[in-house]
Amino acid sequence: MASIKDVAAEAGVSVATVSRVLNDHPSVSAHARTRVLAAVRSLGYRPNAVARSLRTHQTRTLGLVISDVMNPYFTELARSVEEEARALGYSVIIGNADERPDLQDHHVTTLLDRRIDGLLVSPTDGGSPRMLEAARAGTPMVFVDRWIPGVDVPVVRSDGRTAVRDLVAHLYGLGHRRLAIIAGPAATTTGRERVDAFREALGAYGLPLPAAYIGQGDFQADSGRRVTEGFLALPEPPEVVFAADNLMALGALDAVRARGLRVPEDVGLAAFDDIPWFVHTDPPVTAIAQPTGDLGRAAVRALVDRIEGRPGESVTLPARLVVRRSCGEPAPRPPAPRPSASEPPLSEPPAPIQSPVHPSPVQRSTS
Repeated sequence: MASIKDVAAEAGVSVATVSRVLNDHPSVSAHARTRVLAAVRSLGYRPNAVARSLRTHQTRTLGLVISDVMNPYFTELARSVEEEARALGYSVIIGNADERPDLQDHHVTTLLDRRIDGLLVSPTDGGSPRMLEAARAGTPMVFVDRWIPGVDVPVVRSDGRTAVRDLVAHLYGLGHRRLAIIAGPAATTTGRERVDAFREALGAYGLPLPAAYIGQGDFQADSGRRVTEGFLALPEPPEVVFAADNLMALGALDAVRARGLRVPEDVGLAAFDDIPWFVHTDPPVTAIAQPTGDLGRAAVRALVDRIEGRPGESVTLPARLVVRRSCGEPAPRPPAPRPSASEPPLSEPPAPIQSPVHPSPVQRSTS
């Protein structure tokens, strides 16, 4: 394996000049730079990353601690983080907390021991001692998806409140009045926020959210199954179940089918966090989609800004409602048959189909 001394000899320059070229120092002439880079390519020289990190105090490595690698949302998030980091010249080491604060602390400690330059964290269960200690010690850090109030760290997340309001308006327009929610952990910001948004949206239409229609889940499929079984056993079960994440929605779907019931004929189902295979279920699931890829890329850019001495800014991106057929929506119309070549053309085009208009929320008297 070629060494830096071999590169210097091949290029006919000093070792110091090679070092300056490799570190992109501006004091090297264009002619010397060209010779050094040609020697690097010719010899297949690869700089020693460990030695470079000791000199520069940087490893060009980011740590990503996600809440649950089995959740398709976090899988997509990790992919976008890795792609953006690579484009900016960084590598990524990923740790899966599995929704456990002790595992989160383990990964944070391991990553810091490996001298990573900064941390991206989706805090589980309100945080963990080692992670909070690292944040307060000034470790470059960005919270993504979830955050911890009172901790001075940039947050990159989506705002689902508008999309939840759109969902409730959509369900109300379909004639549904008994709406239930499978909530995420109350210790997480996303768990609390989605329940609050759902309750607020129902209130705008004069609809209650009784305690019996709030089931406590944990962002895992088993909890979605358990909570939905409880909803279906009620004397007056809900007409639609809204799961606050995709895995709980899949558990809810299992519970409905285990009882021999059908979606949406017997009970409707909607989910927060769209996933690719929701379009392949029968029926396709109406869901709120987060801009997951954009969130991952924005989080990396914010973290690199902090690492490189620029102020990292918080970013909030909108989520959106994706209407399918799991809440009793009408099936899409089949395409009109194409006229044969022998048929005369229509004398005038058909009237355009009008988009549905959401009903207005109930206006309450202020007297």
